[in-house]
Amino acid sequence: MSLNVYALGASRNIGYHAALRLLRKGATVTFLLRSLSTLEGDENLRPFVQDGKVHLVSGDALNKEDVTRGWKTAQEASESGRIDLVLFTVGGKPHWHLWKGFQLSTIDLCTRSFLNLLAALKTFESSSAPQPKLIVLSSIGITHQSHLNLPFLLKPFYGYLLQGPHTDKLGLERVLAYSTGWDWSDHKSDQPEPHILPADWTSKFNGIGEDGSGIKSGWLKHLVVVRPALLTSGVCRADVPAANENGKKEPYRTKEGDLGNGYTVSREDVAHFIVEGVLAHWEEYENKGIGIAY
Repeated sequence: MSLNVYALGASRNIGYHAALRLLRKGATVTFLLRSLSTLEGDENLRPFVQDGKVHLVSGDALNKEDVTRGWKTAQEASESGRIDLVLFTVGGKPHWHLWKGFQLSTIDLCTRSFLNLLAALKTFESSSAPQPKLIVLSSIGITHQSHLNLPFLLKPFYGYLLQGPHTDKLGLERVLAYSTGWDWSDHKSDQPEPHILPADWTSKFNGIGEDGSGIKSGWLKHLVVVRPALLTSGVCRADVPAANENGKKEPYRTKEGDLGNGYTVSREDVAHFIVEGVLAHWEEYENKGIGIAY
């Protein structure tokens, strides 16, 4: 695998595990990091750094100029000047609030970071090369209908404890739907809060791009959204051979749309699905939102 990858939000968790898998398959990965020290001493990455397969860029996904600079660095990591895959797994460490549940210090972290990524993608778009593949991490239970489809015991947990992060994720999902041209008519009641996504947010895209055409609805062409159930950490079950007559079988289930009956899935197994599932079978998953759970 000779993919050239630009990874945002991959200093830890799903993005990190997915990037490491990609590196072990021969990919080159450029990481955008708020703190370079997060990965500079990482023993797993050391051999890939020495081989020139890892590039660490100091920058914040909340800063448009940083995202653009990271994009340019990722382009320069390939002889063709082309980025094959963008991995967007941005997420924050929520803090606890007694009355509001878990809250993000930056309430629009995912939404604003993704808007910055789209601006960079449009800025460097070329008529001579296709758009890169884009994998975006979201979550189950974000829209009203998706929340209704949650397993019963998860509904209060998601509705109260994760309300803050999911308010941000709704903004992300709205931007995704607009950018890809996905139908949002069934989610008319699912409008992001103005402090997450202002009503005039599409105007920010006006004039972007070499030709000044901006970003229009349906412009984004090669996207997969991965929506995990409640995340856990531990051994990647998919890497453990199953002792049955069918040989190795993935321990997780995936489905376009809502699974409806899945409670948890590990970060390690989501990373496995991204690399061994989505990327290995891109035509099957392209331009879909996929739920994943055990």
